[in-house]
Formats: sequence, C-alpha cells, structure tokens
Amino acid sequence: MTIGNSIKSSLKLMRANKMRTSLTLLGLVIGIMTVIIVFSAGEGVKGLLFSQLESFGTDTINTEIKVPNSQTGAASDSKSSTAIVGGVQITTLTLEDMQAVNRLPNIQTSYGAVLSQEAVSYGSELRKAFVYGLSSTYLDIDTSTLSEGRFFSEAEDRSLAPVVVLGWGIKDKLFGDSDAIGKTIRFRGNSFTVIGVMAERGSVMFMNFDDFLYMPIRTLQKKVMGIDHISYFISKMRNPDSPESTVEEIEDVLRRRHNISDPTRDDFSVTAMAEAIDILNTVTSAMTFLLLAIVAISLVVGGVGIMNVMYVAVTERTMEIGLRKAVGASSSNILRQFLIEAILLTLVGGFIGCLLGTGFAFLISLIAKAMGLSWVFSVPLKAYIVALSFSAFFGIVFGVTPARAAAKLDPIEALRTE
Repeated sequence: MTIGNSIKSSLKLMRANKMRTSLTLLGLVIGIMTVIIVFSAGEGVKGLLFSQLESFGTDTINTEIKVPNSQTGAASDSKSSTAIVGGVQITTLTLEDMQAVNRLPNIQTSYGAVLSQEAVSYGSELRKAFVYGLSSTYLDIDTSTLSEGRFFSEAEDRSLAPVVVLGWGIKDKLFGDSDAIGKTIRFRGNSFTVIGVMAERGSVMFMNFDDFLYMPIRTLQKKVMGIDHISYFISKMRNPDSPESTVEEIEDVLRRRHNISDPTRDDFSVTAMAEAIDILNTVTSAMTFLLLAIVAISLVVGGVGIMNVMYVAVTERTMEIGLRKAVGASSSNILRQFLIEAILLTLVGGFIGCLLGTGFAFLISLIAKAMGLSWVFSVPLKAYIVALSFSAFFGIVFGVTPARAAAKLDPIEALRTE
C-alpha cells in the first residue's frame, strides 16, 4: 500500500468513527490551542509593556531612591521596594543631585518628580487625584502633550507659582465640558490656577496619567508637602548608544555627593531604559517558556489518548492485518500504515488547535482593547511551527508502539481472530 493509499485509508477510518476520533483529538486540540494562546498572549503582553516603557523614551536613564541593607550592605531591589511601600523614606535624592548630573557631557536635560495624593476641589466637586510635582523640562523628555493652554515654566517653578496643569480625566471630572483654563482649584488649603490641560494618554505601567494633576515640583515640595527631597529624576542622553558608561558616570557623581565609598550601600538606583527593556524581554521570554512547559503536560495526555486508540484499532483490525500479511504485505507496510494513521490524527488535531487558538487569541485582544489596553493581536510564525511540530512529534512517539505491535502480529494467528 502506497503512502497516498495509507492516508486515504486513515481518513476513511476517521470519518467512519467520528465520535471516537473527536474524543481522541480533544486533549491534543486543547494542548495545541493553548500553545497558540500562550505565544499570542506573550507577544501581546510584551508589546503592551514595551510600548509603555518606550513612552518614557528609550534614550532615557531613570535615577530613583533605594533603601540599602544596613546589615550586609547589599541593596536588594525587592527589599528596597518593600521597605519604601512600608513607609521607609529616603530623603537623600535632591534637585541639586539632578543638576549635578545635568553637567555630565552625555546628559542633555533631566526632570525631577515627586508624587502626592490629594483631595482636589472646584466649587461643589471634590475628587481624589495624584498630584505630580515635576520640573519644567518634563515635556522635553516625556511623550505627553498638551491639548489646551500651556505647561509651567522654569521661572514659575523657582518662584513657587501656584499653577497647575490638569490631566484629561481629572479636568473632565471637575469641569465637565466647561473651559478649565484660568479657573482656580483647591487642596491642602491652597488655591492653584489652571494654566493647561494635558492630552488624553490613558494608563502607562498601570498608572492612569489622565487622572494626574501636574504642578511645579518646588511648589509641591514647599507649599504642599513640606519636603526638600525628590523620588526620582529622568535624564535624557545626547548619545543613546552608550548608556552603560553614562549610568556609571551618574553613579560616580551621586556617590561623591552622598559620601558613599561602598557601592553596595548606594541609596539610589540608576537604570537605563534600554537596559530595562532588555530585562523585560528576558523575563517575558522565560515566562512564555515556563507556560509552554506546563502546556506540554496536556499534550502528553493527548498523546497517550492517541496511543490508546491506536491499540484499540490494532485489536479491532487484527483479522485485516492477518489478511494483508497473507496476501504479501510486509511488516514494514503494516508499521507504516498505522504510523501514518497516528501522525495524521495528531496533525489534524494540530490544525484544529491552531485555528481555535488563533480565534481565542483574537478574542483576548478584543477584550484587552475594550479595557483600554494598547494590545496588538499577533501570533508569531514560530507558534504555528512549534504547535505543528509538537503534533508530528507526539504522533510518532505515541504511534510507533501500537504500529510495531500491529506489524509483529503473526498472520495465521491474526486470521484466527474473530
């Protein structure tokens, strides 16, 4: 029997036993479908996070506060974050530090930032909002834009001017369709004049910037929070091709200013955005691989189901095998036919799983977009290659044992089987 005839025979048997074929393929289809969804979701999450990181600029360097470990001197990022969330305050990073960094040859400009949460009122409207204290150079680095009015100037920052720029969302909550420019809002017993409204931006790194209220950093420090330190500052490089050396220069400047001789006791962390993107790429790839390893379990289950069905097929067709051998079919012919049937079963399951997986992945992208996420639907070619390769692999692995069992049957004994 030729390969073509073997395929036709296999398809005929699959159509004749639709229920058994469907149940056999179910586990494999689910596994292959999950492979496609995992790859697509991985690409979607990666694209979402990358686009949000890139909104801060790939030519930027982030310098933020960090809590050093007082016992060993080691400053773990996770321990630092936990300590800061727990209320530990680091007050050593200042605008003067940022200005010192600005004098480095590869630094074009920087902006400092402090964040507070306040109850903001206008007339009878009262809303909670994040107040974002920023340097006037913010729009020179960040991708945010204005929809109305203007941003505050360096002179207004230095003079502690009581001015604010509203995020798109907070403007809508306080003023609705009315013009906000020139109006006065209040919080912490102070009045602030609205001079601008930011364009709609949405959520970036799980923070909704449309609900932010932007004001001069010194005004927020002195008139509202009563502090001198900042939380972080973002620096823009002149030449983004050498972030590592620039990071080292910033660290050297800050260690001298903070009188730190041991780098393990740094009270700051300096990270190039390009480096953060590389780390994120590594993490998302590792997560995808881990999920695929878990999915492999369901594929094994599907493969075992196919092997069981093939053994049943051998039992049901024992007389047929004996008859074929009696008229001259070799053991290799029998082995090939049953192996082709197993591979064909898994490939059919693979194709169905690919189609269903693509459909579910598209549905996930629609749901993500409906939730306001910049999710791009994408199924990489390697997802289909991996899925169909898995199908063929499991067809061979789990089909070869029943096929060999069929090939080894003695024709006389097989013909005696009823």
